[in-house]
Amino acid sequence: MFGGHWVSDAHSGRIRAASASRRSRGRCDSHAFHEPSTLIQLAGACAQDPRLIRGPATTGETILRLLVSAGRERLSILITGACGVAPRAIARSLVLSERFRDARLVGADRGGNWYGFYEGLYERVYRVLEPRDPGYADLIGEICRRESIDVAIVGPEAEILYWSEHEFPAPALLPSPRFVRIAISKRNLYDALQDTGLIPRYSIVGRDDLLARRGLELDGEAIWLRDYAEASSSGSGSIKVADLEQAYAWAYLNPAIANYMAAEHLPGRNVACCLLFYEDELLKAGCYERLEYFMGRLAVSGITGNISRGCVTDDPEAREVSERAIRTIASESDEPAHGLFTVDLRAAGDGSLKITEINVRHVANTSAVAAGGANLAEAQVLATLGRRDEIGDVVVPVGEGNAILRDIDGPPLWIADYHDPAIGDYVDRAST
Repeated sequence: MFGGHWVSDAHSGRIRAASASRRSRGRCDSHAFHEPSTLIQLAGACAQDPRLIRGPATTGETILRLLVSAGRERLSILITGACGVAPRAIARSLVLSERFRDARLVGADRGGNWYGFYEGLYERVYRVLEPRDPGYADLIGEICRRESIDVAIVGPEAEILYWSEHEFPAPALLPSPRFVRIAISKRNLYDALQDTGLIPRYSIVGRDDLLARRGLELDGEAIWLRDYAEASSSGSGSIKVADLEQAYAWAYLNPAIANYMAAEHLPGRNVACCLLFYEDELLKAGCYERLEYFMGRLAVSGITGNISRGCVTDDPEAREVSERAIRTIASESDEPAHGLFTVDLRAAGDGSLKITEINVRHVANTSAVAAGGANLAEAQVLATLGRRDEIGDVVVPVGEGNAILRDIDGPPLWIADYHDPAIGDYVDRAST
């Protein structure tokens, strides 16, 4: 059943009309607002707890949705990009949270990783369009209304960029459009930080120059060649080269990459630092170190984007370098630091940490960091709801000797009546 007025088939459903007499357990029906006593009771609840009316309450419909939220026992949280490894880690983090483990988790995903639709992490997963498609925003808005979404965590960078420029139909904590456009382009990021000492030495070289065996100043040291297209990840187009012949061969094998970033090779430890900011205030931070990658031996760069082994670490230098970079970019735009960021760092030959990229989103190990004490997803929901006083310490101590161990991310699933959901369809947890 869907919002008391919509139903699904046994295994999946499309948003479609049904009898208004049916009611969803634990959900207030909007028709109840015809009764003045009900409206007065819910308005009184909001008056007693102002946190219930924070967010983009700019329309009567939004206020009505928040009043309905006040009458429900369970919070409804939407996670977009729901079937990706990072959003699924967000869901696992919320399950770890004492405050939100009983929340209704609703997913929205463009499809492709069908495992996530049937895994059972979410009460319901909708298949949606991509941000560039007509109808995307309307469909997300419809889901938020019908599911009475209280708060959202936007997962993929493409959706974060879109919604940073538009008003999300539910409360969501997002960085500014300018910050996102800088961070998702490694070229823009490095240019913004070039005078800070926070990044490795770098230059830009064209494929034609590499094919002509020119354009690199090696000076007897290895360099890191990488694709710097927007949102590129998982070591895409990356390789360590020690001479012009190796650079020529790599350019020849990758005709789709027109230009490369040639950066100082960083041979040391590989750290990620996750930080949550709200209006220039750092609310929560957590770090982990990457030690081994899945199938790293099969990638020329040795980096496949997902680790099989790591550890949660208390790393003051990583936090300081990461925070400084975030604040530098924000200040250049005359904006406060605001949003959830994951900063990747590598150690140079002298041991100092340098930033290699900044993601404006959670990453796959956010749930491991949460298990280690720094639950960034929980903190993000609390901040979005105006409950920052409940977040606790910015840094949570973590003991040495811990380990992050990952296998392929879930047990095999057998689905008796399987089909790919169409746009607008959803898969219920009951069908998994």
